Amino acid sequence: MFTPSLPPLPPARPPAPRQGGIAATPMAFVRAIAQAYAQRSLSPQGVLTRAQIAPEQLADAGARITTWQMETLCDGAMRELDDEALGWFGRRLPWGSYGLLARASLSAPTLGLALARWCRHHGLLTQDIVLHLALRGEQAQLAIEERRDLGPLREFCLVSVLRNALGLASWLIDSRLPVLDAQFPFAAPEHAAAYGVLFDGTTRFGAPAAAVRLDARYLQLPLVRDAAAMDQMLQRALPLTVRQYRRDRLLAQRVRQWLALAPDAPHSGPSVAGALHVSPRTLHRQLAAEGATLQQLKDEVRCARASELLQRSERPIKQVAQAVGFASEKSFIRAFRGWTGHSPAQFRHAGRTTPAGG
Repeated sequence: MFTPSLPPLPPARPPAPRQGGIAATPMAFVRAIAQAYAQRSLSPQGVLTRAQIAPEQLADAGARITTWQMETLCDGAMRELDDEALGWFGRRLPWGSYGLLARASLSAPTLGLALARWCRHHGLLTQDIVLHLALRGEQAQLAIEERRDLGPLREFCLVSVLRNALGLASWLIDSRLPVLDAQFPFAAPEHAAAYGVLFDGTTRFGAPAAAVRLDARYLQLPLVRDAAAMDQMLQRALPLTVRQYRRDRLLAQRVRQWLALAPDAPHSGPSVAGALHVSPRTLHRQLAAEGATLQQLKDEVRCARASELLQRSERPIKQVAQAVGFASEKSFIRAFRGWTGHSPAQFRHAGRTTPAGG
């Protein structure tokens, strides 16, 4: 939604209805785009055909489309309507509007300042909604204040605005921003299950306002993109808003911190994933992308804790083993030798005989 110019519509792709992964986007959002055409007394049939969405699909409230279809649909509709807001607001946002906001945020030193600029500058595009970024302890909240009735496009607008901000923010720091939870000020729709794909964490309906909560540490990360990268991204920005950003620069760090809270606990994949509000599959996939595994991180945390206890306490080896999650002293000794190349006794002795500064 950030493309800065208005190139001609691309030709339709060859038939590939399964292209773009599983069908996850609810038909309600397709109907919202069709409603935007109706508000302009225009027909959406051309763009629906390019996105390979048949009339019978549009009539099926339970149907879903793939990410490729959603990208194709939004791209075509924004160009034809010359409205990047797709009819959400009282005035059109001409093609390139969100690109200007993205460029205005690029010079910020940190993601927090970039998002604050995004919220402030969004008010220059429309006053129908106002974005607010607030810090609450170790968490941050990005919320939407509605200042007029958004009508039948309300759900699509609120979901899209939040996804747009999260997509750009993820790109600016080259890291996914895991959502701790999302909330929306309307009753759970029939397609509420789709929100588990659209946002990480849990989703609550009937809330006072639309908002997402994030780990505030992400706001401290520096921006890693430059103007040249921005120019390239703006040529194809829709995937940032339609697809989830995969890389998470802080996931391994978050896992280490969680494991360190209780190094003696078993910490299974599902338990760690649940604590960090991601699926077990996502946990293992993103750790692999960072060159780590859950077992490796567990070993690092256990080794660090065991080393500290061996050098700074008089606990017997058996108690140290129990403190880092080993029921058997022999298993701990074998694991510790694999981690450090020394037995726990040798490590303790070496640490106490090494001269200061040596």
